[in-house]
Amino acid sequence: MWLHANDIRFEDTSDDVAMGRLIEDSTYLQRDSNYEQVELDGIKIDFYDHKNRVIHETKKSPKFEQTHIWQLKYYMYVLLKNGMEGVTGILEYPTERKTHKIELSSDDVVEIDRMVSEIKRIIQSEDCPSLIKSVRCKNCSYYEFCYITEEDEI
Repeated sequence: MWLHANDIRFEDTSDDVAMGRLIEDSTYLQRDSNYEQVELDGIKIDFYDHKNRVIHETKKSPKFEQTHIWQLKYYMYVLLKNGMEGVTGILEYPTERKTHKIELSSDDVVEIDRMVSEIKRIIQSEDCPSLIKSVRCKNCSYYEFCYITEEDEI
């Protein structure tokens, strides 16, 4: 997160990001003109049904489903903060042929407010936080960067 906020980005070289884009571009081709892309306050929603106030978020696998749910809730939060009430979300896993309806509760808003404060604290820091080794690291577009950086420090 700190790296991304400081314009150090590797998404364009990530095979996982490329696969996600391919899945997104090759599924749900029947989406009609009610669906549009929305960019607002640093987020980019690929499919938003403005008529029904539904965000559609497509993912390749439910492996990190809780992360996907919070991402979708954050999108709803940003729209809410910009005066768009009653927005819901649909999390789509086309390779699994599964969808999940996601809603934003008042407790979620409180939790996201807390997360946003913590994120601001981290990204405003002068130094990059220490490496956190996690199972998720292998699928991250920063994996090689972090691994090489850690090796250099040893």
